[in-house]
Amino acid sequence: MPRNRRVFSLLLDNRKAKLMQSRRRPGRYELSVDGIAQSVVSMTDPTELEYAYTQHVARAMDAAAEPGAPLFTVHLGAGALTLARYVEATRAGSPQLVVEFEPALYAAVIAALPLPSGADLRVIFGDARAVADADLPDEKRSSVPSPPSPALGAAASAGTAVDTDWVDARFTVVDLWDAAVIRHRVASQEFYRRVAARSAAGGVVAVNLLDGHPFEYSRRQAATLRTVFDHVAVVLDAEPDDGEGPLGNVVIFASDEPLSIVTTPDLLGSPRPHMLHDGSLTSWIAEARIMTDADGTDSPDPDDPIWG
Repeated sequence: MPRNRRVFSLLLDNRKAKLMQSRRRPGRYELSVDGIAQSVVSMTDPTELEYAYTQHVARAMDAAAEPGAPLFTVHLGAGALTLARYVEATRAGSPQLVVEFEPALYAAVIAALPLPSGADLRVIFGDARAVADADLPDEKRSSVPSPPSPALGAAASAGTAVDTDWVDARFTVVDLWDAAVIRHRVASQEFYRRVAARSAAGGVVAVNLLDGHPFEYSRRQAATLRTVFDHVAVVLDAEPDDGEGPLGNVVIFASDEPLSIVTTPDLLGSPRPHMLHDGSLTSWIAEARIMTDADGTDSPDPDDPIWG
């Protein structure tokens, strides 16, 4: 193992991004921004997922199509491409699209940790809200899932894309962190409506949040997603009613079709995380207000003393 484990370090608008190699686990790398962990990748086994929230999302991906079948997946926020690598490992050749704000960071990650040969992943560089708000193709969307544009085929592997390539997504991961905070403009009802418009019929959206008791932010997000999608479920590893519980990841799944993690909860494995849906979700949301562009908030700051 090299004495210097730092693979790269670069400045992004006065924030420092680092990719570090593990001392004890060969092939394992962690990407951080301003000291906040963003992604953990195993290059020896991309299906080995470090964080519980990535495991929950991966299990939902597993159920989104027949085993090994292609799954057109959109990743809003690239990080170190942990879940994109998972899709490639489990569904080789699946067309995937990334929307990433930091071209320099994306280039550094790809140079340090190349994608497998034959991976079909394209990237749109830009602000996710601006890309989502761009015009969709003029043709009327079908009521049944359709394959992605031919522009997403193997010939375009690892290339660049345009906003009209983001259409009929079968699975969308919303992981839009500005270091440790999610900005309200990518967490509003208006934003999620655009994500829904770019999803296939029955497509699944997974939103990764960071929150803690009393989960005011997450409850507002769940309330918001419920105004856009017919089916919503919240998965969290923390105890929902523990007033002393720590800040942790909360994943909200949404779709216009019944969610596999709800109909088949064993998908989430053991120990099973807490899952709220239907009546339990209604009770948990309580009086939480939806988030709009005019009435939204950024996600909780982990440096706030209340989480200490």
